Amino acid sequence: MGLVFGIALLLWAAGALLRAPYRARWGMIGGLYLGVLVVQMLMPEGHALRQTIGGTPEGWFSLGVIAAMIAGYRVVLGAIKRRAAELGVDPAEKTGAFRPAELDRYARHIVLREIGGPGQRKLKDAKVLVIGAGGLGSPALMYLGAAGVGTLGVIDHDSVDNSNLQRQVLHTDERIGMPKVFSAQAALKAQNPFIEVRTYKRRLTEDNAAPLFEDYDLILDGSDNFKTRYLANRVAAEQRKPLIAAAITQWEGQISLYHPAAGTPCYECVFPTVPADGLAPSCSEAGVVGPLPGVVGAMMAVEAVKLLTGAGETLKGRLLIYDALYGETRQIALKPRADCTVCSGRARAAG
Repeated sequence: MGLVFGIALLLWAAGALLRAPYRARWGMIGGLYLGVLVVQMLMPEGHALRQTIGGTPEGWFSLGVIAAMIAGYRVVLGAIKRRAAELGVDPAEKTGAFRPAELDRYARHIVLREIGGPGQRKLKDAKVLVIGAGGLGSPALMYLGAAGVGTLGVIDHDSVDNSNLQRQVLHTDERIGMPKVFSAQAALKAQNPFIEVRTYKRRLTEDNAAPLFEDYDLILDGSDNFKTRYLANRVAAEQRKPLIAAAITQWEGQISLYHPAAGTPCYECVFPTVPADGLAPSCSEAGVVGPLPGVVGAMMAVEAVKLLTGAGETLKGRLLIYDALYGETRQIALKPRADCTVCSGRARAAG
């Protein structure tokens, strides 16, 4: 039998050298098998050719049956995969397994002791909602998508404007006038086709915030107005979900993780009242240096990755302030406020 297998290998190698298609190579091996089977069945026992080939007619027949079963299985499996592709169903998505391309893409995460394979699995299974696809949302979304967060939601009512492009790196000149959520979706899917991006072209309101937050594990607030910040904080606290919130102006940014269900203060504990008009001007009024939202938005993504994977220490209970003009950072310790109308009861219960 060794002689026959050796001839089969030579035929396969010759086919590869001649760049013959797989079907032709298997055809040659199939012809060899049929010739062997004919010799075994027609030649009398003890014939020199049968002895040279080796084996018995029964053994060669059984080998053919096994090979036919394997080939049939592969044909059926291929047909199922083709049918799944026609229906838009990815078998890897159904099972939740990592594709080889994903393992290669996330290799630098997987070799990190603090993340590893289990941490990357958590990122793939996570659902993160980002409020705002502007200066802060742009880098946060890009890095979360690149990191392999399986489901990203983005809510924003605005459209891409030429004045955004100085800092909102998720968008491009050719997408001016396009709703930001759709521009974000196009950019994120182009960057990582293995993630799901859900778009919500609307403002965050009292009516839609609660049902929207219910679908997500973590909320990132990159909004540019206090009404949205206070709303996002209240709903996240009510649903016992962590909130990473950041803000920027001119040369300075700040960021913290608010999670009263885990014993931290909420946003309203730290900022109990809305600043008076003129005390906290918007970026359009006061200006902002272009790279600043990139720095702070990337910090939001880092905090999200740490929280989702359990790596390191998050910014819970700490407010990090970054001064880009002088290259300085400082931290302020935060504590729950006993009279906070949003989280006082929740913070005590968590403790």
